[in-house]
Formats: sequence, C-alpha cells, structure tokens
Amino acid sequence: MIIRTLEDVEKTEFFVNFGNGTSHRLLTAKDNMGYTVCYTVMEPGKESHQEYRNHLEACFCVSGTGEIEDADGNIHKITPGMIYALDKHDRHYLRSDKDEPLVLISVFNPALTGIEVHKFTNEGASSY
Repeated sequence: MIIRTLEDVEKTEFFVNFGNGTSHRLLTAKDNMGYTVCYTVMEPGKESHQEYRNHLEACFCVSGTGEIEDADGNIHKITPGMIYALDKHDRHYLRSDKDEPLVLISVFNPALTGIEVHKFTNEGASSY
C-alpha cells in the first residue's frame, strides 16, 4: 500500500514547477502502478500550449476555472466537477482564468518518471 500526502511530495524531486504552476506527482513510474496521478495548480491568468506525444492524460477540475482549446480551435470551459481527457495525444492550449488558480487532478498513462518539466516557447507545443 502506498500512502502519500502533498506535504510528503513537496520534500522530494516530484514537486515540480512546470512553468505555469506546480505539480505534485503523487504516483510515478517508480511506484509500479502503470499510471501517474498529479495534483496540479495552474497560476491565475496563464496559458500552456501542450501535446503529450507519449502519454494519455485525463484531468478532473477540483477548483478554479479555465478553458481548453483543441487544435481545431474549439474552446471548452473548465469548471469544478468536470473532466476532460486527451485520448488522442491531443495538442491543446490550457488556460486558467485570471481570478484564481486552476486546480486539477491529472492522471497520465503510461506513468511519468515524475520529474518532467514543460518548455514553453513560441516554436510549438511543449511535450514529454
């Protein structure tokens, strides 16, 4: 059995500043579960252009609001209690509203090593 708190993770390399916020990588590849669970806090008013080429991701919104824009320009509002899943390695923009942080529980398959960090540039989507 694995028992771990946010505070436990903050003392490790698995507490990551990903560029627009922080991610507590609660379960990682080293836990041998086959997936990763993260507690992700995106700072207010931020935008991330992302594409997970090697992972599928699902995100459940705990608090805050924002939006996700797909590669075709379709925009979907993110609100507490909703989930979105990037089931086709979807390139997307994730945006947090300016009033408060966007807090998500993210699940990645296959598992992350836990120390990955986004590199946001004007050259395309950040990926790992």
